[in-house]
Amino acid sequence: MTAGSGVLLVLLSLSGALRAHEDLTARETCKAGFSEEGYTALISPDILQGERLLKVEFSSCLGSQGMQYETNSLDFKVGADGTVYATRELRIPSEQVAFTVTARDRRTAEQWDAVVRLLVAQTRSSHPGHKRGKKKDVTLDPSQPPRDTLLPWPPHQRSGGLRRQKRDWVIPPINVPENSRGPFPQQLVRIRSDKDNDIPIRYSITGVGADQPPMEVFSIDSMSGRMYVTRPMDREERASYHLRAHAVDMNGNKVENPIDLYIYVIDMNDNRPEFLNQVYNGSVDEGSKPGTYVMTVTANDADDSTTANGMVRYRIVTQTPQSPSQNMFTINSETGDIVTVAAGLDREKVQQYTVIVQATDMEGNLNYGLSNTATAIITVTDVNDNPPEFTTSTFAGEVPENRVETVVANLTVMDRDQPHSANWNAVYRIISGDPSGHFSVRTDPVTNEGMVTVVKAADYELNRAFMLTVMVSNQAALASGIQMSFQSTAGVTISVTDINEAPYFPSNHKLIRLEEGVPAGTALTTFSAVDPDRFMQQAVRYSKLSDPANWLHINASNGQITTAAVLDRESLYIRNNVYEATFLAADNGIPPASGTGTLQIYLIDINDNAPELLPKEAQICEKPGLNAINITAADADVDPNVGPYVFELPFVPATVRKNWTITRLNGDYAQLSLRILYLEAGMYDVPITVTDSGNPPLSNTSVIKVKVCPCDENGDCTTVGAVAAAGLGTGAIVAILICIVLLLTMVLLFVVWMKRREKERHTKQLLIDPEDDVRDNILKYDEEGGGEEDQDYDLSQLQQPEALEHVLSKAPGVRRVDERPVGAEPQYPARPVVPHPGDIGDFINEGLRAADNDPTAPPYDSLLVFDYEGSGSTAGSVSSLGSSSSGDQDYDYLNDWGPRFKKLADMYGGGEED
Repeated sequence: MTAGSGVLLVLLSLSGALRAHEDLTARETCKAGFSEEGYTALISPDILQGERLLKVEFSSCLGSQGMQYETNSLDFKVGADGTVYATRELRIPSEQVAFTVTARDRRTAEQWDAVVRLLVAQTRSSHPGHKRGKKKDVTLDPSQPPRDTLLPWPPHQRSGGLRRQKRDWVIPPINVPENSRGPFPQQLVRIRSDKDNDIPIRYSITGVGADQPPMEVFSIDSMSGRMYVTRPMDREERASYHLRAHAVDMNGNKVENPIDLYIYVIDMNDNRPEFLNQVYNGSVDEGSKPGTYVMTVTANDADDSTTANGMVRYRIVTQTPQSPSQNMFTINSETGDIVTVAAGLDREKVQQYTVIVQATDMEGNLNYGLSNTATAIITVTDVNDNPPEFTTSTFAGEVPENRVETVVANLTVMDRDQPHSANWNAVYRIISGDPSGHFSVRTDPVTNEGMVTVVKAADYELNRAFMLTVMVSNQAALASGIQMSFQSTAGVTISVTDINEAPYFPSNHKLIRLEEGVPAGTALTTFSAVDPDRFMQQAVRYSKLSDPANWLHINASNGQITTAAVLDRESLYIRNNVYEATFLAADNGIPPASGTGTLQIYLIDINDNAPELLPKEAQICEKPGLNAINITAADADVDPNVGPYVFELPFVPATVRKNWTITRLNGDYAQLSLRILYLEAGMYDVPITVTDSGNPPLSNTSVIKVKVCPCDENGDCTTVGAVAAAGLGTGAIVAILICIVLLLTMVLLFVVWMKRREKERHTKQLLIDPEDDVRDNILKYDEEGGGEEDQDYDLSQLQQPEALEHVLSKAPGVRRVDERPVGAEPQYPARPVVPHPGDIGDFINEGLRAADNDPTAPPYDSLLVFDYEGSGSTAGSVSSLGSSSSGDQDYDYLNDWGPRFKKLADMYGGGEED
C-alpha cells in the first residue's frame, strides 16, 4: 500500500501497556492457572458469528487434558485451545465489554477465573467517494507485535489535480494498567505527522493530566512525538484522561488540526473489599425454620465493579458456638443475606452466635482475590416455647378471719423463657375453690411469684378452710405447637384462724318514734348486740358512748334504754326531729373487743309551746288611715300545733281597745291600726293575745312597743316627729346641744394651749451652740471611771469640780453650773489670718489663759471631766510604763501622714540613735 493511493496508514502501538502486562505474567514454575489475570483486546463494534477475538492461555502441571473452559456470557465461548469467539453476530454499542472465563479441571473439580475485556474501536464516516465494500475497521491483534508509530494526520494531495478532503479519525483509546512498576517515564505511543518529512514539527499535548491538574501525568517529546506516562496510575483516583495532541512548526504555526487522545486506566485488583461495619447485629427467633432471613452484611470494593476485581462474594468462615450444628447459618454469596440453614435454634441453650463473614473480590476466588472479614453477632430472640410450671403441686397458707389485703401464700413457678419479658411474666388465675371471691393471686414483678392475697374478709364461723385450684400462664400466648404443662396447675390450702370478734348491733342505726315530753324513767327500747363468736362463751356489757343532752340510760347487762330526763323536741340537740345517741357493746374476750351502735329517736311534736308575737317593735302615724302594722306569730312547735293564729286585744286596760283595733289578714297575719282619729306622738305598749291551733290550743299575751309619730304625705315619720316620739322634749334637746358645744370649746382651748407651749419651748435661748455642746459626749463616751475599785461614780464632781478656782468664784446668783452667767466676757486673742509657725504656740497659750480666767466659761469643759479618774486605783499610774526602744517597730510611715503627725515622726521615726 503506497502513499499515493490515498489510504492512510495508521499503526497503533501499545508497547508500554503490553510491557506492563508482561510484568504481571510471571508465575511460579508449574503453578496451574491462567497466564494473565485479565486479557484485553481491541475489536470492531460489529462482530460476526464465530469470529475469533483473542486467545487465553492456561498452564496446568498435568497438561491440558481434562480442562474445560466456560464463560459467564451467552455471547462468547472459549474453545478447547483457549480461543475466544462470538457465538452469534453482535453489535457492541458500548466502549467495552467484559466477561469472565473459567477453567475447570474435571478430574479435581478445581476452577480458575480470568477476566476478558474487549475494547471497541470505531471510525467516523469515510470520504463519500469510497465504496462501502472497501471500508476498513481498525483492529488490534494482540498476537501481532506492536509497532511504535501512530500517524493520525492524513497526508495531503500533492498533485495539482483535485484536492482530497481531509478525513477525521477516531483514535482508539490507549489503555494503561494502573500500579505499573515502571521504569518511568514509560512510553505509551508515538505521534507523527506525514509533514515531518518536509518541515520540522513540534508536538505537544494539553488537557487534564498534562497541563491541567493533576499536572505532568503525561508528557510528550516535542521533537519525536513520543508520549510517556510519568508515574503509576490509580484507577480509583481517576479512571480516564482526555488529551489533545497538537502539531506546530518551529514558528508556532499550526500544521495539523488537534486530535483527541483517550487514555483509559486498566483496573487491577489492588483494593480489598471493605465492610460498611466491622460488627453487624442481627436477631432471629428461636425455633425458626431453615431459610429464615436473619440479616444482611455489605462490603464495597473500590475496584471496577464491572470486572472481577470489584465483584465481591461472601462466605461464612466460622460460627461460634457450633451448637447444635456447626453450620446453623448460610450466606448468599452475592447479596450478603444471612439465613438459617438448620433447625434447632434454642435460646435456652444458645442465646447468641458469633459468625465471621469473609468478603472476597475476584468473584470469590481465594487464590487471586483479596479478602476482608467482619463479625456478625446473631441474637436468638425468645419465643414463648416454655410454659410456666409450679415448683410443687400443693401450697398451704393461713389467715386470721376478718383480715384483708394480706398475703397468705407465695406460689413459686419456673419459666425458662427470657426473664422479665411477656414470655416469662406469669399470670395467675383461681379456677375453683373460691366461689365468693375471697382471694386473688397477684404477680410479684421481681420474683414472678404468685401472691395469694385476701381481698374479702373470711369468717371463721362460716368457712374454716379453703381449697383453691390455681392455674398459671404467661402474658404472651404460647408459641404454635406448644401445649400447657400439667404442672401449670397447683392446689392451695388456706386455713382460717378464729379471733375475738367485736359484738355488733344487728339494727344499726336503730330508729324509734315517740312523743316528746315523756317523763324520766320511761323505757324506750332494748338496744342489744350480738357476739359473732359462736364458739366462745363470752358476756357482753353495754355503756353510753355519746348522749349529747344526757337524756338516756342503758342497762349494762341487757341493753334496755330508759329516759333519764324529759325529751324536748325543741331542744338544740334535735336535728330534723331526730335525737341521736351512740352506745358501746364490749365482750370479755382476750383481748376484749367492742362495737358501737347508734340509736335514733324520732320525737313527735306536742303543743307545748305558746306562740310569740312578732314584731316586738313598730311605728305608726299619729293619724289613722296612713299606715298600719302587720303582725304575725312564731311558734316553736310544728304543724298542726301552729297556725292559723287568733289575734285579740285584751279588755284590760280599756284604753287598748279604745285606741287600737286588729284586722285579720289570713291565718298567720293580722294588722294593728289606730281606732281613733288622732293619737299623740309617743311610745305606747300595746298588749295582744295570740292563740295557736293546737290541741289543746295555747295562748300568749305579748306586748308590742308602738312608736306613734307625725308623718309626711307619704306616710313616713318625720325627723322631728321621730325624736318626739322617742320621748325627748324641746328642753332636753336644747340641753344636749349646749353640752356638745361646751365639749368642743374645751377641746379647742386645749389644742391652742399645747401649740403655745410648744412654741415657747422652741424659742428658748441655749447657752452654747448645739454643735459645741459636749455634755452628751461626756456622759456617753468619755466617762471612764477610776479603775477596778472605783465603781461608784460621784456625779457631784461633775457639777462642782474642786480644782478649778474660777468656777468657785463665779458671780452671785448662779445656782447651776450649766447656766451661762451674765457679766463681762474676756476678749480672746484673735487668730491671724495667715499664722506664722512661730506664733502658734503663743496663740494657744494666750487662749488657754483667757479660758482659765473666764468666769463665764461653761463648767462642763472637757478638762473638768477627763482629768478626774477617781482615787485609790490599783492600776497605778500609766507613767510607769516605759516605751520600747528596741527598734523592732518601723515608724517611718508617720512621715507620710502630713504635718499634724510631724512631731510623732520626729520622735519615733527619726532614724537610729547615736
